[in-house]
Amino acid sequence: MHIFSSETIPSKNQSVTDPILEASEVFLDVKREDLLHQQVSGNKFRKLKYNLIEAKKLGYKRVLTFGGAYSNHIAATAAAGKMMGLSTIGVIRGDELGIDISKTLLENDTLRFASKNDMRFKFVSRTQYREKTASEFLHQLKEEFGSFYHIPEGGTNALAIKGCQEIITSIDDTYDIVCCAVGTGGTISGLINSTKDHQKVLGFPALKGNFLDEAINAYTSKTNWNLVCDYHFGGYGKVNQELIAFINSFKDEQQIPLDPVYTGKMLFGIFDMVKKGVFPKNTRILAVHTGGLQGIAGMNKKLMKKKLPLITI
Repeated sequence: MHIFSSETIPSKNQSVTDPILEASEVFLDVKREDLLHQQVSGNKFRKLKYNLIEAKKLGYKRVLTFGGAYSNHIAATAAAGKMMGLSTIGVIRGDELGIDISKTLLENDTLRFASKNDMRFKFVSRTQYREKTASEFLHQLKEEFGSFYHIPEGGTNALAIKGCQEIITSIDDTYDIVCCAVGTGGTISGLINSTKDHQKVLGFPALKGNFLDEAINAYTSKTNWNLVCDYHFGGYGKVNQELIAFINSFKDEQQIPLDPVYTGKMLFGIFDMVKKGVFPKNTRILAVHTGGLQGIAGMNKKLMKKKLPLITI
């Protein structure tokens, strides 16, 4: 089964109604990339599209990529690879997860899903995982698994940018600001390349650190963007009760589920900026929902252990 069409698939824009927006006279729509595909949703669909088409074109039989234990990218690669007739290998951060694989798969929804889609795993230490871009480590992996098409962690490369450029289409020209969550910088780079000169792109990093500017500049020469670094909530995968409450109320009021690692933080940030009067009246904002909802189950297990409120699914 070929899940990727040669045509650009647009996603729908859903209006958000809220007293905060009405009082500020700011308009907000959410681009529902999360609805693109049930198993390969959001920016992962866009990033994998041209990579997997290229893998097939070059005659590869298997794809290898990298990710953490709850990685959206790992889950999406496994599902898309199976549908494309490609075997997949996931190099997973955390060698302790490989000690008792049956227990790991029982406890981890993401890896269990990937396993059911026939992904093979190689669990490595965090020290070894840092070598994920080193040619020597990749050579060792080729000796172990045979020839493979390599997709980097998070899926970001030139072909991924090409796919992400298809997120924004001509129907989005009326927006003044386009917002998205930022992980490795691939999605925002594609958005920047597709936006018009009158538009500004705001990225909301999910991680702490200042490494993203260089990564984004590697894929775009445009300057109509900047990063808003105030809403990472302490770092990657970190949440608190305020964020959980926002995510749950947003789903109840707007019928739009948000994930706690990326889109939840982005929307929280947008609303906080609206309340602070950052956006002039009549500003039209488009927030890109990059998917990632499969990670909610894993986050809820962590929240349960900490006796914190759960995210409604």
